[in-house]
Amino acid sequence: MPDFSRFRPHSSQGWLAWVLLAFILFFSLASDQFLTMQNLLDLAESYAVTGIFALGLFVVLVTGGIDISFAAVASVVQYLLASLFVQFQFDNALLSILLAVMCGTLFGVVNALLITTLRVVSIIITISMQSLLFGLLMWVTGGRSLYSLPEWWITLRNVLPFSWQGESFQVGLPLVTMLLIAAVTALLLNKTNLGRQLYAVGGDAESARRIGIRVGLIHVFAYGWLGAMAAIGGLVQVYRMGEVVPNALVGGELDVLAATVLGGASLMGGKGTVSGTLMGVFLIAILKNGLNLVGVSNYFMNIVVGGVIMIAIAVTHYKKRKETDVSFV
Repeated sequence: MPDFSRFRPHSSQGWLAWVLLAFILFFSLASDQFLTMQNLLDLAESYAVTGIFALGLFVVLVTGGIDISFAAVASVVQYLLASLFVQFQFDNALLSILLAVMCGTLFGVVNALLITTLRVVSIIITISMQSLLFGLLMWVTGGRSLYSLPEWWITLRNVLPFSWQGESFQVGLPLVTMLLIAAVTALLLNKTNLGRQLYAVGGDAESARRIGIRVGLIHVFAYGWLGAMAAIGGLVQVYRMGEVVPNALVGGELDVLAATVLGGASLMGGKGTVSGTLMGVFLIAILKNGLNLVGVSNYFMNIVVGGVIMIAIAVTHYKKRKETDVSFV
């Protein structure tokens, strides 16, 4: 009798990989449009921004925090750069990108400082920041979209062209950007002392503090990193769409959170991988794309995403309780 035990996953990423393969097989059989090169490339491109946000949020989750304000931060940064061009014809690509990253990082640092100094649960502060930033943006702009944008921002570029079965395709800039950020994030978390400190703070903040880790600074870095990723994600989203719409990103936070926790990141902190985060992003993408191709209502995905988060929270708390249970037998 064949031994299948070696195929049994030994981690959440392993289980997720099998789930991904199962859904890919199912939707391939259900729709002949799913497993085409153009559909897969479009799918990856359309979820690149979600992936960038998820990679930033993952770093915050590793430290045991949570941030819901990234979409509002991205929206504010988008509008700021677009307004500089419209009002002052500010058209320097490098300086514009640096300004965007600095602004996003600043918003993240403000979140971290409020959380650490006021000792308030992170989700309360970041939901408040999300509401504040988005409300101010809509009030100041009147909800008006901007279409006059610099050429460097909206001109589509050919990146990594290739041929497949006699047809020409290309891997676009959004996907390349997401993969580069994933590589940098993985290097940061797995190969640096700072990465080990991020995991240590998420595992047990008090123990980390006792061994000399400056927990407050670690939180400042994590939230600042997410702010920077929010800014980059916002820039990439405008590159894809060719316009700045104030409310285009706000409301998609649930997908990002679901993808991150589905990828193995613990809401209690101290766990997760970059590869798992990317798999979580593309599982959400495959589910939405596949269900759409087979004619299932988009509203059903709200049930799926909400269920994913509830299951992830339940599993996270169950595992945490099992790890901390002490037997007095």
